[in-house]
Amino acid sequence: MKRRDSLRTIVLSGAGAGLVLSGCKTEPSKGVIEAIEPTQSSYGRTPSEKEHDEKIMSETFFNTHEMDTVRVLCDLIIPADDNSPSATEAEVPDFIEFMMKDYPPFQTRIRGGLMWLDHASNELTNTNFKDSNEANQINLLDRIAYPDHAAPEDAPGVKFFTLLRNLTATGYFTSEKGIKALNYKGNIPNIWDGVPQEVLDKHQMTYDPKYATIYVKPEDRESVIVWDEQGNIIG
Repeated sequence: MKRRDSLRTIVLSGAGAGLVLSGCKTEPSKGVIEAIEPTQSSYGRTPSEKEHDEKIMSETFFNTHEMDTVRVLCDLIIPADDNSPSATEAEVPDFIEFMMKDYPPFQTRIRGGLMWLDHASNELTNTNFKDSNEANQINLLDRIAYPDHAAPEDAPGVKFFTLLRNLTATGYFTSEKGIKALNYKGNIPNIWDGVPQEVLDKHQMTYDPKYATIYVKPEDRESVIVWDEQGNIIG
């Protein structure tokens, strides 16, 4: 299974949803601001929630070097392909920046992991991770991408990369571009023609003829079913 397909499966199964110090100032992109800064009327924020959101949007967690490294990592985890954009094109690094401020317990694990990654890269190639070539970057990530096979001394890197990978997948497949890459159309209201016949046959079930035309009447798709006090359909 391809890496992108594996991540897609993780997110759709719910595993990806089980996640998820100041530096120099950078401005989040307009698209990210619109996505994570709802209006007062959009979900009824309390004054304290509104203050929290404004505080987060006014701060910056990653410094320039850290953010550049995060961008490299995100695109190694989810690169662009013929059908969908890369993680950075889906603005995942900005999502991770937001999560660092929204959930501070992530901060030490991610910042410390970035330092660990640079240290390990310098030991191997005499360069910081982001400045190393892609082959060396992937070789290093292979050491920490598979927890069951990682060396004990790489445990800090494993914990860091597991969290970063989960955040990357969550940010990507909950972004507008990531959802389009999933080709997820969501529910289509008011259009249901009943359980497909092949499914009914498989489970040896049938609609009760008495109610079949009530359950499935295309001409009544916009109507609301009415029940009597005993739970019987009356119209």
